[in-house]
Amino acid sequence: MTGTDAEYFERIVDTDSLGAYLTAELGPVDAYEVRHHQEGHSNETLFVTWGDRELVVRRPPPGDIAENAHDVLREYRVIDALQGTAVRVPTTVCSCDDHSVIGSDFYAMERQEGDVLRDEEPERFNTPAARERIGYEAVDRLAEIHAVDYEAVGLEAGDFGYPPGFTERQVDRWSEQLMWAFEVTAEEREVEALYEVMEWLSENVPDDDEYPDTLVHGDYKLDNVMFGPGDDPEIAAIFDWEMSTLGDPFTDLGWLLSYWREPKDPEAPTPSLAQTFLTREGYPSRRELVDRYERRTGFSFENATFYWVLATYKLAGLGEMFFRRYLEGNSADPMYPEMETGVPALAEQALRIIDGEMTL
Repeated sequence: MTGTDAEYFERIVDTDSLGAYLTAELGPVDAYEVRHHQEGHSNETLFVTWGDRELVVRRPPPGDIAENAHDVLREYRVIDALQGTAVRVPTTVCSCDDHSVIGSDFYAMERQEGDVLRDEEPERFNTPAARERIGYEAVDRLAEIHAVDYEAVGLEAGDFGYPPGFTERQVDRWSEQLMWAFEVTAEEREVEALYEVMEWLSENVPDDDEYPDTLVHGDYKLDNVMFGPGDDPEIAAIFDWEMSTLGDPFTDLGWLLSYWREPKDPEAPTPSLAQTFLTREGYPSRRELVDRYERRTGFSFENATFYWVLATYKLAGLGEMFFRRYLEGNSADPMYPEMETGVPALAEQALRIIDGEMTL
């Protein structure tokens, strides 16, 4: 661990304090170790060895964050509610809202074994048939999320989420997140194209009766699921539920599609987030994923352009918040400074989708 990494590690966890808390919750152990998992780009993830158990602790990043962002206790609530359902989630352990422990809310869950497809596919999946299965497995598991009887598991409408007006609020919320980021990032450079996208989205929001209301993951994409260790691609767990709510399931589908790469696509606006292996032989096209989703859910995915643009706009919003955190010294993630050029490129991509230059 470099000096910078060590300093950042100390900002996100007091290992003695966390150890005392876990001892009180789970009982004393002989073996205890905490490691920083640096693959994600949002909430901070810590791998914890606790005796013979392997745990994952999730907490928000340090420093000032946008309102409603990085809500790890919400993430814990939905994962805990989904225990025992068809949705594949890790086993929850405990949650804590006492900031005297590590300086923020946090929760712990059991660590899963398998592979997250972030930069490359495992060798055992290196066939066209396995690649096709990866794509359809992702869609099938998303359909299971959207089939949950959310009130039956304790995620009541009016409490956990408000389906009426959801999609319009998505546009408003992400516009607010962008404006929060712009308070700092505008001193470095402006992204005028995002205002054009903002206006187009506001003028093209689907009405409530154009989509069903379901449980929504909020960040469903290939590197937020883990495939089990077997040779046949099968999703063992779905992670990163911090933005989950009740509302429009097509926002989830649009988000998945916004990350999906095809050979016909132009260069990715944010190369560090592009999963270029998806262009290999066997992976389904975006259109094939939509067709599979419609068959699995019985829903008709209308307004595809809107949902793809919205997803790209949200990506730009996340990127701009990342860039603000970088400028304020609140992240050690090497991807964050790339957003200086990555966000403008995302804005231009959104305009190309609106103009019909990019299609499913």
